[in-house]
Amino acid sequence: MASVQNLKKDVNYVISDIIEECYIWQLIHEENQSEKAEKLIDEAIEVFDDLIARINTKKVENKKLHFKAINQDLETKASDLINKLAKL
Repeated sequence: MASVQNLKKDVNYVISDIIEECYIWQLIHEENQSEKAEKLIDEAIEVFDDLIARINTKKVENKKLHFKAINQDLETKASDLINKLAKL
């Protein structure tokens, strides 16, 4: 169960860092641009909820492959969110 706990922590740290960067971006830029950052924050929260729900799924045939796929999805989705943040 330690790997599940570590995976949950990784998801939490990565997504919270992205959300924090969005808030920093909002503070630096004009108010009329904050809608873009808010949409990105909403998307990050949806990614977080999806990944945590997948981690908490109990009925999985091959747990190792399941968690490996979640970890890969975390990397790709986090990269996508970071790229979207960079384009703001």
